[in-house]
Amino acid sequence: MSFLHKSRQSVWQMLPLGPTGYGNSPYQTYSAFAGNPLLLSLEPLLEEGWLTPGEVEARPAFPPERVDYNAVSTWKMPLLWKSFERFRAGASGERRDELAAFAHRQRAWLDDYALFMALREHHGGAVWTHWERDVAFRAPAALQGWRRKLEQRVQFHMFLQYQFFRQWQALKAECQRHGIQLFGDVPIFVAHDSADVWGHPELFYLDEHGEPTVVAGVPPDYFSETGQRWGNPLYRWEVMAQSGYAWWIERLRTTREIVDIIRLDHFRGFEAYWEVSASEETAVNGRWVKGPGAAFFEALHAALGELPIVAEDLGLITPEVRALQARLGLPGMRVLQFGFSGDPRTNENCPHNYTRDCVVYTGTHDNNTSLGWLHEIEAPDSVQSPETAQAERERALRYLPSDGRQFHWDMVRQALRSVATLAIIPLQDVLGLGSEARMNRPGVAEGNWEWRCLAEQLTDEVAQRLGELTELYGRLPLDEPSEP
Repeated sequence: MSFLHKSRQSVWQMLPLGPTGYGNSPYQTYSAFAGNPLLLSLEPLLEEGWLTPGEVEARPAFPPERVDYNAVSTWKMPLLWKSFERFRAGASGERRDELAAFAHRQRAWLDDYALFMALREHHGGAVWTHWERDVAFRAPAALQGWRRKLEQRVQFHMFLQYQFFRQWQALKAECQRHGIQLFGDVPIFVAHDSADVWGHPELFYLDEHGEPTVVAGVPPDYFSETGQRWGNPLYRWEVMAQSGYAWWIERLRTTREIVDIIRLDHFRGFEAYWEVSASEETAVNGRWVKGPGAAFFEALHAALGELPIVAEDLGLITPEVRALQARLGLPGMRVLQFGFSGDPRTNENCPHNYTRDCVVYTGTHDNNTSLGWLHEIEAPDSVQSPETAQAERERALRYLPSDGRQFHWDMVRQALRSVATLAIIPLQDVLGLGSEARMNRPGVAEGNWEWRCLAEQLTDEVAQRLGELTELYGRLPLDEPSEP
């Protein structure tokens, strides 16, 4: 946060914050509501006496530039359990009341989530469809019995969420004091192995064993010639409509507690989504199915008021999707790396075709870094021919213009000087990192989501340069004076 303040930034966008499962993807989490306990800072727990200095300081040597999720979990979760035990034994009445108030306020999702996580741990991490049938399919007596049996573990997971929301609210308040808005990300779909699906099976297309009958994905695209088979169970939108989309309303209400702006992932899926039979190995043999459309957003607006949403409108976008987006007045996304292909008169990612109602990115978490994109012509995940890819890079160098020596700054400059209402620069591009710092390779199951920024990379020199460009192109907050 201090680097953002030094570099005179006003928006901090982040990936989804949920507790990640297999593959560590923030788009495949155990809950669409909960926060990831691995993000908890131990310092506040130390300050409150729930941990000792020796416990916090005995930190193992983690890999500096990559996140080893298993190692972090092995070290951190026992410490969090110790903090929970000490809280139970010595917390003041005020703190206990605060926890109880939090649990009551979040009961719409927290009760199921805490029991789900306790049950997963009891069953050795097995998917919920492999548990005893009575609790897997939520027989009331079984739920009541297991809640008693696993009472301590259930309370532990409630405690972790209490601490997560408490710490995050402190971070949000500090950002607000420095004029920085938090920009969150809401994935459209949820993981099958999640408290959401286990707690509300009626909202998803599942068979009698609880397994998905159809799953989400996208058809063949820029990233993959066989499409992307995400595997998430699909919503039964007609059932959701009967409750006035109550589950989604609660989800976005909770999201608004921790962020100021929402990126609504895969917006085109609300108009029509790609349905793939669960028996298919790829996403090639799917079909488009109509989504909930404007009625969904009208229900959100009626319940929550005006929401600050940015539509992730990448991929195959039809006139129907554009019509829905225009009706709702939602800004979309433009990705600079996509702006140098095809016809420059019609490519909407080409900067001279931008309109103000969009958010520009040099690249996203699914793209290579800008330097990686420039130099990795024969990237293994690309469906382009090397010749086509090379032609794109040459056009980019001419367009910016750039001699390639500081290509990442040339891309940053182009994004900032565009007419887009908001410009988001991935930190890897600010730091000038190559493909070794890429966050995700779509369609690749392992080795993603592991890049870590080192504190020493956030230098005053980099902050000053970014701040100067931000000022030069009129992107300072309105209450911050600009140099003449």
